[in-house]
Amino acid sequence: MKIQGQIVDIPNQSIYKGEVTIANGKIQAIVEKDHEVTHYILPGFVDAHIHIESSMLVPSEFAKLAVTHGTVATVSDPHEIANVLGVKGVEFMIENGKQTPFKFNFGAPSCVPATSFESAGAIIDSEDIKTLMANPDIKYLAEMMNYPGVLFDDEEVLKKIAWAKQYNKPVDGHAPGLRGDDLTKYIAAGMSTDHECFTFEEGLEKLQKGMKVIIREGSAAKNFEALIALLPQHFENMMFCSDDKHPDDLLMGHINQLCARAVLKGIDIFKILQTACINPVSHYNLDVGLLNIGDPADFIVVEDLKTFKTLQTFINGELVYDFGTVNIKDVTFKNLNNFNCDKKHVTDFRFESSAEKIRVIECLDGELVTNEIIANASIENGNLVSNRETDILKMAVVNRYNNAKPAMAFIKNFGLKEGAIASSVGHDSHNIIAVGVNDAAICKAVNAIIAVKGGICAVNASEEKTVPLPVAGIMSDKDGETIGRQYAELDTMAKQLGCTLNAPYMSLSFMALLVIPALKLSDKGLFDGETFKFTSLEVD
Repeated sequence: MKIQGQIVDIPNQSIYKGEVTIANGKIQAIVEKDHEVTHYILPGFVDAHIHIESSMLVPSEFAKLAVTHGTVATVSDPHEIANVLGVKGVEFMIENGKQTPFKFNFGAPSCVPATSFESAGAIIDSEDIKTLMANPDIKYLAEMMNYPGVLFDDEEVLKKIAWAKQYNKPVDGHAPGLRGDDLTKYIAAGMSTDHECFTFEEGLEKLQKGMKVIIREGSAAKNFEALIALLPQHFENMMFCSDDKHPDDLLMGHINQLCARAVLKGIDIFKILQTACINPVSHYNLDVGLLNIGDPADFIVVEDLKTFKTLQTFINGELVYDFGTVNIKDVTFKNLNNFNCDKKHVTDFRFESSAEKIRVIECLDGELVTNEIIANASIENGNLVSNRETDILKMAVVNRYNNAKPAMAFIKNFGLKEGAIASSVGHDSHNIIAVGVNDAAICKAVNAIIAVKGGICAVNASEEKTVPLPVAGIMSDKDGETIGRQYAELDTMAKQLGCTLNAPYMSLSFMALLVIPALKLSDKGLFDGETFKFTSLEVD
């Protein structure tokens, strides 16, 4: 097979008319050749850090959407399904992904459970990490979110890092806001990357101290604007990622969108493409071709170098996407899940109190970090309740693995004026998380999730809309187009209920993410991410 176009030679910073010859899945030849083809041929895009589960699609369905945007590979942390199903969940992701030509590169989840302050469905200890690291399908030790464990020399944490080093596999970091001497120690322990930087200064310090900084632009956490100015000077040590990408967003674009935005910033095209295509392959030692003779034939054909509209995607010489047609077959699989709680009663969501002041989680649109604010309590019949006027809404996290009393908190900036929204995609342990205008609405939403053993939903007095996620309670067994459409409809309903956030369900899922400061809620209670301790809802 021969493909003609404008060859983009990233290392040599040149573009020329040429022809690529493919044989037996590899690039046999690349030659200069005069022709009239104006399309560009370049290496495929690589998402340098993503949780496939957050697309609500199994890997084989994720691949069908990703290739339409020129993505040929991902560096994938199966942390989400691991928190539900342990090593068995990791194995499910690997095996499902292997049945497609797409190049998933899975890591060994380092923090399962992410903390001891929440109820997860499984544990992956250092012995499990040892076993996973010996598996050639595992490419790296995934994000070490327990940075306090690193800083305080936790024995189990250090064992996990040691196994990655023994197998000569990279260790991903995860340390939002970590600076100074603590950052120096964290890096010295072996952390090689960070995708959690949310300021220019933080990103610069991590780069200067030897970390690779990954610019993240997901459905909720968006750090492109804060960090992109670092790229012109530090492109050799930067990558692009989405981290968490919901299905409706994935239908619209992927890493190609970040490249297009970087072009609009006036950044050199070769620096952009090295960041998007080459750096992840080099850092993680991936078996992904980079448009060199002898490489696997993993490359894309794009319309131009401004929008990066993908026309064709080749993986191992196979034409997996061709001018609007995806050539990836369906994969059959058996659903796995871990959902063992009974339906709740409205009274389960009461919080008896006489407090005048309460601690409130302030959700920040487009950020994983939150603020802690103090607000006036609203009490009816001795029960702390939502206040729609001040947008201080009740929030609950319900243990999905066992029957237990729901944990309560209050949150600002969701903006709901009626009803409630809920999800069993609740990072990191994937318990049920809900926000609503009253206890009855919250209970209705939570029970809708329990009824289908996992999903996302929106409810009001007259309507209940649910998208089931039967695979581990976090992924659909449907195709990307279907789940993308259903998710978009639910997103619309959440906003019709009054939610003012750009991505209500993605933001909701991160309100239980304890490893990101400042204030979050687990199924065990309100948690202060700054002190890494539980704190009280009521203020003395």
